[in-house]
Amino acid sequence: MLAISELQAAPETSTVERTLSFPDNRLLIDLCGEFDRHLTQVEKALAIVITRRGNELVLHGEAAARGAEILQQLYARLEAGRDVEPGDVEGAIRMRNEPSEPADQLEMFRGEAVEIRTRKKTVEPRTPAQKAYVKSLFAQELVFGIGPAGTGKTYLAVATAVSMFLEGHVDKIILSRPAVEAGERLGFLPGTEKEKMDPYMRPLYDALYDFLPAKQVDKLIEEKQIEIAPLAFMRGRTLSNAYVVLDEAQNATTMQMKMFLTRLGEGSRMAITGDMTQIDLPRGVPSGLVEAEKILRNVPEIGFARFRSVDVVRHPMVAKIIEAYEQASPQT
Repeated sequence: MLAISELQAAPETSTVERTLSFPDNRLLIDLCGEFDRHLTQVEKALAIVITRRGNELVLHGEAAARGAEILQQLYARLEAGRDVEPGDVEGAIRMRNEPSEPADQLEMFRGEAVEIRTRKKTVEPRTPAQKAYVKSLFAQELVFGIGPAGTGKTYLAVATAVSMFLEGHVDKIILSRPAVEAGERLGFLPGTEKEKMDPYMRPLYDALYDFLPAKQVDKLIEEKQIEIAPLAFMRGRTLSNAYVVLDEAQNATTMQMKMFLTRLGEGSRMAITGDMTQIDLPRGVPSGLVEAEKILRNVPEIGFARFRSVDVVRHPMVAKIIEAYEQASPQT
């Protein structure tokens, strides 16, 4: 068990000191990270100072108590036999501010952790918005994930699709994107229509290869248990017993979006992801994602997860770039 002590300094210094003692030095080394990079992450995020003394970490600063809780959470993760990487530290920092919520009835959400288990890795949400999104993906048949690039909208949706497929909840996975560039830029590429489309659909392939061995992905695609196709190919189909993900949905027209939504068949689930600030449709053509959000947002059976720049989990600079563009955009 961790030993914790707290010392309130003199009022004029207004500084809190918190000491944590760790029984396993090997796990403490993993907690600190290479060259103490994990401790540095916590220090920068909370504006505190962390000093290591043998098997103890001493935290100084107004947010020392918060830092101690984060380090305790990460140490418990190590005790459970799981690794701690910089992304896990960032996730613990962000999740620390999440309000408490009632226990979820789904088996995988019992307790604190929210995880998506796939063949190659276990995926965990790193922000409160991501956590709510993942819960919605498992609990509801139709979910919209709307927000800027880098917030994990598509990645988490594909991970959920793979998890539900492996668990036998669905018979196939269908991943789609509207091919808004097919009429011009892709026309200059050599090869068949599929070969022209493959570079545009590459992000969906990349996500699959993150969760399943490459040979298994290729075999499942060959056996039609995984389909990756442009949105136009969905017309006229009824998608039953499938987990369907529509990516870059902001580039679907209103008619395309309605067509896609009405493909939902028995035993299927849909995740629709997009960024309303990156619409590539011709001027004057309304985005189907924008229209769908307005029309369907009050339907209780449909989930809407909205992300902001604070939910960006790529390089920290991406969040700063998005915030800068948001500030530079004309106010409406």
